[in-house]
Amino acid sequence: MPAQGGTPKSLLQQMEELMAALNADLSRLDADLQHSSDRNAPAALVGPGRSAYEGGPGSDRSF
Repeated sequence: MPAQGGTPKSLLQQMEELMAALNADLSRLDADLQHSSDRNAPAALVGPGRSAYEGGPGSDRSF
């Protein structure tokens, strides 16, 4: 893969650029997923140590 000046890039340079691009994409995806899960989670039922599928106060699940 030639660089903009026409000289070929070393394999290390190519790998560093690919890793930087992958890292940026993964960071963006993580931010999107965090934002999406914050928007879609029912705030009243989800909290630390609880899932959206556990019964909250007033639930008829008594163990």
